[in-house]
Amino acid sequence: MLKITSQTSIPDSEIQITPVRAPGPGGQNVNKVASAVHLRFDIANSSLPADLRQLLLERADRRISKDGVLVIKASQHRTQEKNRDAARERLAQFIRQATVIRKKRIATRPTRSSRQKRLDSKTRHGRTKALRGKVSD
Repeated sequence: MLKITSQTSIPDSEIQITPVRAPGPGGQNVNKVASAVHLRFDIANSSLPADLRQLLLERADRRISKDGVLVIKASQHRTQEKNRDAARERLAQFIRQATVIRKKRIATRPTRSSRQKRLDSKTRHGRTKALRGKVSD
């Protein structure tokens, strides 16, 4: 059972973890040992609440396939167990991020004094640059 929040959790039967060979350098061992893992989680057919499933499926993330399967690849660690734990934690983090409702930004305008300060600094900077010109005889 993967615990997401105090109310939300995912049964292990819904998470499919497949060991794969890790890409990149690693000596002779890299071609023999499948230490990396691919975690697959079918969002559409999961036991998550319907509104949370909808939020996850609407996210623009390249890890989610067209049929609603989230694929997480983990190969940071040298052992398969640590990579499995890292992939499960990244899945939990992905779902937690979807539950956070972002505060809508309120557009603000600069004050009159801040606009004046900006213009004054531009004028001062322009004068400094003008003094760097060639000296006439």
